Amino acid sequence: MKTEDLFREDATLLACDATIMAQGEGGVLLDRTVCYPLGGGQAGDTGWLIAGEQRWRVTDTRKSKEHPEAIVHLIEGDLPAVGTAVHVEVDAARRQAHRRFHTATHLLCALLPYPVDGCSITEGYARLDFHTDEPFDKEAIQAGLDRLVAEAHPVGHRWISEEELDANPGLVRSMSVQPPRGLGRIRVLEVDGVDLQPCGGTHVGNTAEIGRVVVTKIEKKSAKTRRVVLGFAA
Repeated sequence: MKTEDLFREDATLLACDATIMAQGEGGVLLDRTVCYPLGGGQAGDTGWLIAGEQRWRVTDTRKSKEHPEAIVHLIEGDLPAVGTAVHVEVDAARRQAHRRFHTATHLLCALLPYPVDGCSITEGYARLDFHTDEPFDKEAIQAGLDRLVAEAHPVGHRWISEEELDANPGLVRSMSVQPPRGLGRIRVLEVDGVDLQPCGGTHVGNTAEIGRVVVTKIEKKSAKTRRVVLGFAA
C-alpha cells in the first residue's frame, strides 16, 4: 500500500483528488495526497477531505507505521468509507507558515556551521538545536537572516542517489534525523549559493518569500547544545 506524495515535487499544491485506500491507525490512508506527514522536525499538515456535501476535518497527517510507503490522515469524527473518492485540501495558512519557517532554518544552518541535534517547525515558531559550546551572537544571527532573505536566493530541490550521499557525508547536518534509506534516492534542498542538505520538507521558492523572521530566543540547553528559536515579525 503506497500513497503518492504530491507535496515532494510541488509544495505550492494545496489540493488534489484522491481515493480512500484503507482505514486504520486513527484515520484513513489515501492513494495520493498533498498533505505533508509529521517528519524531519516539521509538523504534519491539517486540512479537509470533501465528498459532495460531506466534509471531514484532517487534524494531523502522519506516516503509516503499518505501511511504510503510505500516509495516514487523522480524522475528526467518523471516518469516510474505504473506496470513497475525496477532494483533499490543505490548510493553506498553516502550510505557508511551515514553508517559510522551514526555509528559514536552512538559512540558520548556513549562518551557524555546527551539527544540528534537534529541530521543530510549527505554525507558530521554529527552533534548531546546535551541537556546540560556542556562544551565539543574537544580533549577528538576526542580521545574517535579514541579509539572506533580502538577497532573494532561489530555493529548489533535486534528487541524488544514496551512493552520491555516501560520497558526500558532509551534506548531512542533522545528528538526530537521518535521510530515509532504501528508496534508491535522496531528496536534497538547495538554497542557491547558501545551503545544500538532504531534506524532505516543504519550502518556499525564494528566500524573499520567507519575509521578516526574528530570533526570539537563544538558549543554552546543555553544555554542548545551543538553541535558536525563530518567530514571525508582528
